[in-house]
Amino acid sequence: MHPSEVAERVAELSDLELALLLSFVAKEHCLIQTEAKALDSLQQELQLVRRDNGPFSLLAEFLHRLQQMSMAALTLSLSATAGQVPMSFPPVYILDQMWPQAFEKAAKGSTVPGHVKDHICFFHCHHLDDGFVNLETASEWIEDDQSSSSSVIRKSVVQSPEGGTRRAFQETDIRYLIEKSRRVKVTAEIKCYLQNIVTFLRVHRAVDGGITPRATKSFDTMIKCLAPLHGLEYVTPALVAIAARKIYPHRIAPTTPERDWSLQYGSDLAAVRVHLQEVTPESIIEDVLAAVEAPL
Repeated sequence: MHPSEVAERVAELSDLELALLLSFVAKEHCLIQTEAKALDSLQQELQLVRRDNGPFSLLAEFLHRLQQMSMAALTLSLSATAGQVPMSFPPVYILDQMWPQAFEKAAKGSTVPGHVKDHICFFHCHHLDDGFVNLETASEWIEDDQSSSSSVIRKSVVQSPEGGTRRAFQETDIRYLIEKSRRVKVTAEIKCYLQNIVTFLRVHRAVDGGITPRATKSFDTMIKCLAPLHGLEYVTPALVAIAARKIYPHRIAPTTPERDWSLQYGSDLAAVRVHLQEVTPESIIEDVLAAVEAPL
């Protein structure tokens, strides 16, 4: 498969399909966030991605074998009880068993425990504006009286969001991307850029924790996995920035006003509270990316 062909096929994927593909290539967990009112639709969408004529429908047997290969999979909104589930469970189990429970817990406002967050490699936020491509397509089939067995048969070509056709990702494709990610070139300048981002995150005044060694390892893994998905054999500064936005949003623990270090130098608590009230993990990441000079 030529790198340009990979980029073209990846460009046809929806944001959720791309998150799933990235999870397979990285062999890691992903945490997906969306609005509470869209949780049911999101669950159905993710099931359709893997089943019927979805872009990963031909991976069922491959997914079953991942347990022996110690691969992880896409994981959604883990709760305290879900934290008891071993991380080595095969993706099929996570897709079919953990997700319904996870959605129910997420709808009730539960959060992911800190010790579990660090084992979830990357984060993806699904916005309602992005829609649910497979779910909407399935609904159209029903509305058009095309829900017969012939319309849901598993095949290697599936419908693209633009209405054309696209090849489903098969086991050989996933293995190809995994192998390509292992051969990605990372220059010394890029490594320095990555480490500078990690350092700036650790010393950011609004960060109280979450910048762990495991996160740094996931950061390094992510930049290598993103390269082949973009048809590249090397890592660019732009890919490092994308990876930072994927690795740290669910890990960063924003500090509380009472723990802000500037209080030691006479800052007013009320002023600090106003300053920090709009701070989010995403804004912290953007602050750091703007402060750290990217290599040319």
